[in-house]
Amino acid sequence: MHSPKRKLFLDLVRSIFRVNGLLLADGDRMAEGVGLTSARWKVIGVVALTSAGVTVPGIARALGQSRQAVQRITDVMQTDGLVRYEINPRHKRSSLVQLTDLGQQVYNELRSVQDPWAISHTEETSVEELETALRLMQRLINKME
Repeated sequence: MHSPKRKLFLDLVRSIFRVNGLLLADGDRMAEGVGLTSARWKVIGVVALTSAGVTVPGIARALGQSRQAVQRITDVMQTDGLVRYEINPRHKRSSLVQLTDLGQQVYNELRSVQDPWAISHTEETSVEELETALRLMQRLINKME
C-alpha cells in the first residue's frame, strides 16, 4: 500500500528534478553573458563566498559533485585566469582555490544578473515560505549524506 507521505515525497523529488533542469537552463543563459557555463558559475559562487579560499573537495561537497569534476572545472578556470591555487597551511596536498581579480570581476557581473533574477522569481513568495523550503531541503540533504 502506498502512503500519502511516500507519494508526496516522490512528487517533491520529481519537482526538484524539474526545478534543477530549469535552474541549469537559466544559469547557462545568465552565465553566457560573461562567457561562462552554469557549472563554472556554481564554482565561482562557492569560491566567492569563502574569503579564506576553499579546497576542491570543499567545493565538491558544497555542490554535491565529484571532486574530479570540480578539479577539471577549476583547472580550466585557472587557465582562463578566473581562479588561482594557493598553498593550504592545513593540508599540503589540497590547495586553496581563490578568485583572481578577473574572477571577482566576473562574479560581480554575474551577481548583477542573478540578483534581479532571484528577486523576480520570489516576488510572490513570503520569507517564511522560503525559510521553510530551505529548512526542508537542508534536512533532506543531511539525511541523504
